[in-house]
Amino acid sequence: MDCKEAIIIFENNTKKSVVQIERCSVGTANYVFVVFTAAEKFILRCSKEENAYKATVYWLSKLSACEIPIPAVISKGTYRDYSYLILSYIPGDDIGNVYDKLDDSEKKQISKEVVEIQRRVSGIDISTDTEWTWNSFIDKLLNRADERIKRRHYFDTDKIHIVKKLQQEMKEYLDAVRPIPYLDDISTKNLLIYEGKVSGIIDIDWIGLGDKLTFVALTKVALLNMDLDTKYIDYLLDEIHPNKPEYKAFVFYCLLYCVDFMGERGMQFLDKKIPINESIVKRLNDIFDILMGEWNKCCER
Repeated sequence: MDCKEAIIIFENNTKKSVVQIERCSVGTANYVFVVFTAAEKFILRCSKEENAYKATVYWLSKLSACEIPIPAVISKGTYRDYSYLILSYIPGDDIGNVYDKLDDSEKKQISKEVVEIQRRVSGIDISTDTEWTWNSFIDKLLNRADERIKRRHYFDTDKIHIVKKLQQEMKEYLDAVRPIPYLDDISTKNLLIYEGKVSGIIDIDWIGLGDKLTFVALTKVALLNMDLDTKYIDYLLDEIHPNKPEYKAFVFYCLLYCVDFMGERGMQFLDKKIPINESIVKRLNDIFDILMGEWNKCCER
């Protein structure tokens, strides 16, 4: 989708004139634009998937009762073969983009805010399929990573077998995880920071059900992959206070997301390709080894 079509969608549905529009570099499943009118900013999301934003609208409505900083829905519908969603604009930037400018006290404050947001989300009423199991989520992620790695041959599939073996070791813990709601996709992206504080949470197309430690693990792997420090992770864990089995599960989840990252390398999403080169392969292999070292320390305790 180009900016011309995006302007038509926005102006037809809001009756506001566009003075400037910018395509965002983020987003692998949607075309995302920041739209400027004379007095306000908005977000326009577009997708070629039919009813692409039905779940997004549902979850934003559901989460509105939690009093957390999420965008408001302005308009939704279809234009030609696109689904579109117009949202209010929240100032700020993804935490991954501003992370190296945050000091330790800001990282600590953000961790407190995020854990409080997760606490509020955990209280919403969600009905689940009677066949739901946390292990099915783990299986899905591992099987997807396995299929992707086999297709592209950038990484050794033995790493998948290692993590699957650890999954068996964690079976008792994983079987006991209940479907508690949490925001599972706020890592180095989707968590907006403005002036050192949380300003908003965006791209809520779904929410997680299960162990909220996965969002911490995903964030740690993302920070390591960006060659950034992990003090924010330490602060998150300080707020959550995991016991020994929970911390071991956290390290397992880190390994899970590490192989998931490996599977994504070289994939094409819309008009964007996930970068892959020798340096990236080495970095992810090194991260996997570091995390295995952490796992082994957990087993020694």
